Amino acid sequence: MSKKILIVDDDQDIRSYLSELFSDNGYETVMAEDGSVAVEIAEKEKPDLITLDLEMPGEWGPRFYRKLTQIEELKRTPVIVISGLNANKYAIPKAVATLTKPFDAEELIKIVKETIG
Repeated sequence: MSKKILIVDDDQDIRSYLSELFSDNGYETVMAEDGSVAVEIAEKEKPDLITLDLEMPGEWGPRFYRKLTQIEELKRTPVIVISGLNANKYAIPKAVATLTKPFDAEELIKIVKETIG
């Protein structure tokens, strides 16, 4: 069974691009356009890894991450921050990696493979 990645980003183009990139590399994907929807999806889908944008309308990345860490079965799920914000590495200190948009696709896949296989 392939590993599942939850893509949380308000930009449809980014979600589509990441979904295609991960699918091409053998991963299953589920998507959410903001943090409030992402919590429900994460609880239902139990992803192996989450890519997280920080700046989104509604519920933004750090608030979603706080909620995630309060759910016992999800609090150890690795998170990769992918954001256009410059100081983004400080927003989620426990993220396994922080990439700034535009990001290098090969670097992202390398991090994903090192994190979940």
